[in-house]
Amino acid sequence: MRMTGRELPPPPPPAHLREWLDETVVRADRARFLADLSRRGLGLGRLALLWAVAAAFALGWAFVGLAVTSFEAADPVESLFGAVFAATAVGVLVPAGIWFVRGARRERREHELLCGWVEAGREPVVDPALRAPVRSLVWLGASLALGACGLWTAFAAAAGVRPGATAYGEVVGFVGLGMILWITGLLGAAKAATHLRWAARAGRPAPAAARRRPVLSDVAG
Repeated sequence: MRMTGRELPPPPPPAHLREWLDETVVRADRARFLADLSRRGLGLGRLALLWAVAAAFALGWAFVGLAVTSFEAADPVESLFGAVFAATAVGVLVPAGIWFVRGARRERREHELLCGWVEAGREPVVDPALRAPVRSLVWLGASLALGACGLWTAFAAAAGVRPGATAYGEVVGFVGLGMILWITGLLGAAKAATHLRWAARAGRPAPAAARRRPVLSDVAG
């Protein structure tokens, strides 16, 4: 079965149908689908996508800062620009939020399929590759660095406030940018740590009862 780049693998066959299927074909499908799902979840493309969503949020928040600065000037012309900046911020942040929610739902479905195919049987050759330690460490290291940069940006902006000299819009912009970077780094680090913990649990030998009669219809969460 060939899949496009956006098409997800099918769920594992139910237990009552497996006895009618060729075990060799089922194992080949399992190995291929697990490799595809693992690559989707921790691929560099997914990391770049997460950062792209964060960049969209950062861009939208920059317009929020510009809007606050414009309204702060208490000038009719500046207020008009502030309204334009505020509308632009909404036009950027809302699609970014929708993009983020859709991506989170797709990742949840991918994880359900990954767990389901793992429970379809244990393969001593295939299963250790699911841990993907190199990709997990890349995600973890990059996310921690991004989160640290975000915290430094937020605290530096807050510490550098000078009453009467620093515009509120500037503070809002830089503190918000720092928080966006920090939250993005936190999400990436949590995903890498969660995958490593899940892979260690999934790599344990299945109980004897499960090996005799694997339950394929159950999808672990």
